[in-house]
Amino acid sequence: MWERFSYYGLRAILVLYMTADPATGGLGFSIPKASAIYSLYASLNYLLALPCGWLADKFLGLRAAVIYGGILIAIGNGLMYFPGLTTFYAGLAGIILGTGLLKTNASTMVGTLYGEKDPRRDSGFSIYYMGINIGALVSPLIVGYLAQRVNWRYGFPVAAAFMSIGLIQFYLGAKNFSEHVFKPIPPSNVLEQQQNSRYLKIGLAAIVALIAAAFLFIPSVEILADSFGAILLTIVVLVLGGLLLVGSPNAHERRRLAVVCILFFISTLFWSSFEQAGSTLNLFAENNTQNLFPSTWYQSFNSLFLIPLAPVFAALWIRLGDKQPSVPAKFTIALIFVGLGYVWLMFGAQSASDSARVSPIWLIGTYLLHTIGELCLSPVGLSAMTKLAPARMAGFIMGVFFLSISSGNYIGGRLAGFYEKLPLPQLFGGIGAFCIVIALIFAIFIKPVAKMMDSGPSSTATSA
Repeated sequence: MWERFSYYGLRAILVLYMTADPATGGLGFSIPKASAIYSLYASLNYLLALPCGWLADKFLGLRAAVIYGGILIAIGNGLMYFPGLTTFYAGLAGIILGTGLLKTNASTMVGTLYGEKDPRRDSGFSIYYMGINIGALVSPLIVGYLAQRVNWRYGFPVAAAFMSIGLIQFYLGAKNFSEHVFKPIPPSNVLEQQQNSRYLKIGLAAIVALIAAAFLFIPSVEILADSFGAILLTIVVLVLGGLLLVGSPNAHERRRLAVVCILFFISTLFWSSFEQAGSTLNLFAENNTQNLFPSTWYQSFNSLFLIPLAPVFAALWIRLGDKQPSVPAKFTIALIFVGLGYVWLMFGAQSASDSARVSPIWLIGTYLLHTIGELCLSPVGLSAMTKLAPARMAGFIMGVFFLSISSGNYIGGRLAGFYEKLPLPQLFGGIGAFCIVIALIFAIFIKPVAKMMDSGPSSTATSA
């Protein structure tokens, strides 16, 4: 809960803080520069889940990784309280690395509390998921109010304090965890131990080289973000290409891995639109909406809608049983709803100008439509990855799904750079129309893709 409090609190204020006038305590960045930094922040939070998960498995152990991650998040937020670009960038780096260490490994630790067939497992994850949404709900309210009504930097120490309280509670509750979360997975032989050490050294050297290159050769944040985009694209091509070409010698598994790649594309497009909550939608709330409360509070509406709607959707899928939409159909529905959210906002943006602000109902309606889309894709996608993945690749395939979120976050952050370059109706209408058109094209292939999921001797239901 407190890790998500930090993440969503920072998401609520980061772009606004960076673009605010220095006379009011902001950094005075241009929107393109702020959107470039935001895209790096939002993307790396999920991308680092892959190497940080490996680091916990091989060297740190799950519990230590979560503790180190929480410490880094608390220190990072604390650093961002102090003025100056050095502490700002150092604080962001600490939060990104801390989130990578904590997020994935905390989820894994929840799974260790229950045996494979323990009927309490789903209920345990439901409690965990509720903690996530409570953090996402209250953080924009608290952090946003302090930032916009008191001082831009006052939201950061609050996140640091709550993360520290969470760490104390986590440390004291360690007795509830099984023994193996305290230690890394032992290597099967000396050769594997040597390989792990070699990979660690190569990874650390690559990180140092990238940081040095960023400081020595990259003249601007925008170019750095573009360079990162090329690196991210290379990673995506290598991962998906590896899945398709050498993922499995088995034809049945190859078909399912192909479905993973197809869903990856739809998931990336969905998150690139959905995750503009912290960028373009945030700017629209601040600059173009009649605000009876701090503009950052709009970002709480996603969790405010999700908490009551989640059990409704869960009950709906159970009620429909075998007649419920397939996974590809649910992904298509999700893409349509996120597109409809922008089409709805397009009409509101037509009435907005420098002197005229529009009703909050336009943003609230967008968040409602986006939340419906999220419930058709996010939990369904997590479930689908566990069903499609061969047992030996389960963790890696889940990482692929997080990679789609990372890619979507990056694209969504970069799109905010067009906020001042395009008329808002054109920007929102273009995003919405693109999502809906892609969804309609993908709808043609729903049945073939569903058959690919359900093919083979060990087929499972295509619905999630």
